[in-house]
Amino acid sequence: MKQVEMKSVNTIRILSAEMVEKAKSGHPGKPMGAAPMAYALWARQMKHNPTNPNWVDRDRFILSAGHASALLYSLLHLFGYDLPMEEIKQFRQWGSKTPGHPEYGHTVGVETTTGPLGQGFATAVGMALAEAHLAAKFNKPGYDVVDHYTYVLAGDGCMMEGITAEAASLAGTLELDKLIVLYDSNSITIEGETNIAFREDVGKRFEAHGWQVLKVEDGNDIDAISNAIEEAKAEKKKPSLIVITTEIGYGAPAKQGKASAHGEPLGEENLKAAKEFLGWDYEEEFFVPQEVREHMDSLKEKGIQAEKAWQEKWEAYAKEYPDLAKEWELWHSDELPVDLINNEDFWKFEGGDATRSSSGKVINRLAKVLPNLIGGSADLAPSTKTLMDDRGSFSAENRTGSNLHFGVREHAMAAMANGMALHGGLTPYVSTFFVFSDYMKPAMRLSALMGLPVVYVLTHDSIGVGEDGPTHEPIEHLAAARSIPNFTVFRPADPKETAAGWYAALTRKNSPTALVLSRQNLPLYEETGKEALKGAYILLDSEKETPDIILMASGSEVELVYKAHGILKEKGIDARVVSMPSFEIFEEQPEEYKEKVLPKAVRARLAVEAASSFGWHKYVGIDGDTITIDHFGASAPGKVLFEKFGFTVENVVEKAEKLVRK
Repeated sequence: MKQVEMKSVNTIRILSAEMVEKAKSGHPGKPMGAAPMAYALWARQMKHNPTNPNWVDRDRFILSAGHASALLYSLLHLFGYDLPMEEIKQFRQWGSKTPGHPEYGHTVGVETTTGPLGQGFATAVGMALAEAHLAAKFNKPGYDVVDHYTYVLAGDGCMMEGITAEAASLAGTLELDKLIVLYDSNSITIEGETNIAFREDVGKRFEAHGWQVLKVEDGNDIDAISNAIEEAKAEKKKPSLIVITTEIGYGAPAKQGKASAHGEPLGEENLKAAKEFLGWDYEEEFFVPQEVREHMDSLKEKGIQAEKAWQEKWEAYAKEYPDLAKEWELWHSDELPVDLINNEDFWKFEGGDATRSSSGKVINRLAKVLPNLIGGSADLAPSTKTLMDDRGSFSAENRTGSNLHFGVREHAMAAMANGMALHGGLTPYVSTFFVFSDYMKPAMRLSALMGLPVVYVLTHDSIGVGEDGPTHEPIEHLAAARSIPNFTVFRPADPKETAAGWYAALTRKNSPTALVLSRQNLPLYEETGKEALKGAYILLDSEKETPDIILMASGSEVELVYKAHGILKEKGIDARVVSMPSFEIFEEQPEEYKEKVLPKAVRARLAVEAASSFGWHKYVGIDGDTITIDHFGASAPGKVLFEKFGFTVENVVEKAEKLVRK
C-alpha cells in the first residue's frame, strides 16, 4: 500500500467525522471503520466515470448501511463527482445535496435511496439480475457491452434484517456471480455489542445460501481487501460475500470499538485526538491534501478512459449488430415502442372477467410488443395471472427468460423490482395477493420516494376472496396504499379499465403504480374505456344538469352503483354514477374537470367500496355517506360476505334514498 493511499483513506475518515461534527448529527463510526474497504473498492476495483455518473456499463455501488452516508459523500467528492466541498460542509442541512441518508435522484452518484437496513442489499440483487438478463440478450462474442458488477457495502444491521436473507437466498439460487457484498463486520449496533442479539455465523449462513464467502481479518489492510475482491470476481458461479473485520470509529481512541461511535458526533476533543492518532497534521477543517487531490485526479482519469474504451467497443458493436443496437436503444428509452392508446386490440375484450384475468390478458398483449417487460410473482403466478406466454423463466441456467420466480419472498421481490428499475433497460412488474402488500410496504414506499415506475399487480383485492377468511381479505390496504405519497393506486371495474390501469402504469414514469384486482368475475361495461385514464369519470349520468345524488365506487363495487342507478330512477331519484379507479390520477386533473364530475353543489353523495372507509370522506363530504367495511372479514363464499356486510344493490338504494330525502 502506497503512502498516498493511506493518506487518502484518512482523508475519507476525517472528512466524514468533520461532516458529522459540524452538523452535530450523524454516524461517524462506520465511515471511520469502513474507509479502507471503500477506498480499496473505489480506487482499485470499481469501474466508474465521475464525469458521467450515468454510464450504462458502470459498476454499481450500493451503500446498504445508509446511515454511513458521510462515507459515500466523502468518496463522491474526492473521486471527482459533482459534489463540491460546500455541499460536504452542509451535511444534513436544509436544501443540501448531502442529506442524512443517501437519496437517489437528489445526490449525484447515489444509485439508490438507502437507510432502512437491508433494502440496499435486496435492491442490489435486482440490479445484478438486470445485468445478467441484459448481458444474455445483448452480448456477442468479442462484444461484452454489458459487463459490470454490483457492489454492496453492508453492516451487521443489514445482516439481521429478514429482507437480506430473502434476497441472499434467491441470489444464490440464481447464481448471480457479479454481485459482491463487502460486509463491514464491526460487531457493534446502537444498543451495544451484537452478541446480545446476534451470534450466528453469517458466513456459514451465506454458504448455505449458495454464496462464496471470503474473509479479511484486518479491515485496515487495503491490499488484502483488494485481493479478496479480485478473488470474488474470479468466481463465475456464485455471488460473493467478503466478511471484513473492522473497528467502529477507528482512529478515535475514546470511541473506537464502542457503541457511542455509531450515531453521535465524536465531539471536539475526540475528533482532535483522532487527528493526532491518524497523523493528521492539518489545522484547516474540511481539508484535502494536495497529493490526495492529485492521486484522485489520476483515478478519475482511469474511469474516463474506461468509458472511452467501452464507447469504442459499442460503436463497433453497433456496426456489426445494427438490429441489436437499435433494440438496445428501445430498451433504454423512456417512451413506449408502440402506440397503445390508439391500438384497438389493446382495448378490446369480449366479455366480463375477473380483473386479475383481464390483467393476465393485457400482460400477454404487452409481452408481444414490449420485449424488455420482465416480472413475476412471489410464488402466486397461477393465481395472479402474471405469467407471460413463450417468454421463458429466468434462472441460473436461462438468463434470457423474462418470467421471474421470486419464491415466497414478497419483501425482497419488491426491493429487487426497485433495483431492476434503477439499473435501466427493463420494465419490471411484481405480483402477490393484495393482503400481502403488508410484507412489501417498505420497498413500495421506496419505489415512491425514488419515483420508480415499478408496476405492482395486487390481486384478490377484497372480501371477495371469500373462504380464505380474514387473514387473506384486505380491509385497510387500499387506504394504506393510497396514503403513500407519489404512489398511484388503480382499482379497475372491468377489463377495459384494467387495460387503462396498465396503460397508466407504463406511462407514469415518475411514480410506481399498484393495480388492485379482483379474484371474482366482474361485468364488462359498454361505457368504460379510456376515460378511466382520468382517474374518475361519469359512467352513467343524470338526466338533470344537477343530479340528486352522486354514487361513487371503484372495482367490483361499481356493479352495485351501476345497477342502483336504474332502480333509483324508477323511484324518481336522478343519480350520477362515477367510477373512481384512481384517487391520485383524478387529483391531477384540472379543477374544471373535477368540478364537472363531482360538482360541489351536489352534497348528497354515496361511496361504495369493499374496504376501509378511510380516505373516502374527502369525496363524500360531511353530508355524504359510505358503504364500506371498517372491521375484518370472515370465512364464507364471497357472495355471502358481500350480502352479510351490506354490499348489495338494495342497501345502496336504501342509503341513497335516505341521503336524498334527509
